[in-house]
Amino acid sequence: MMKKHLFLVTALCVLMICGCQDEGDKDMEMPEITEEGITACPVDCEPFVRGDTIHVHYLFSDNAALGNFNIEIHHNFDHHTHSTSSAECEREENKTPVNPWVFNQDYAIPADSKNHETNVCIPIPADIDPGDYHFMIRLTDRAGWQQLKAVAIKVIE
Repeated sequence: MMKKHLFLVTALCVLMICGCQDEGDKDMEMPEITEEGITACPVDCEPFVRGDTIHVHYLFSDNAALGNFNIEIHHNFDHHTHSTSSAECEREENKTPVNPWVFNQDYAIPADSKNHETNVCIPIPADIDPGDYHFMIRLTDRAGWQQLKAVAIKVIE
């Protein structure tokens, strides 16, 4: 009985030691979304034509490992903000959406990547309401840290 008890205590101690991670090993840095050295797309105030395509192009980096990214596009007919850019774009008057564009898609990044150049093509539906939209990209690293970039774009006829 004593051997069984000693074995269980030893096993529990080993599991606790192996399960603990040194604070110095934890990823405490957010990933980065950058435009450095490339022609980024989209950028603030950029117009896109209904029926065309947005060719998304950004660079992602992380100190340890990237996870995945998400792209969301939604109307900004009420002129709300996501406060990641200081650019002031010319805005249309507030309007009620009739057939607004809503896009939300997750994308994988190859495992253990510290850097990734994204090239995603997003078709713009031809029948959506033209006007002010937000393009948002959320980058998450493997540790769960997230970076957000919100860009004001315009969809025109």
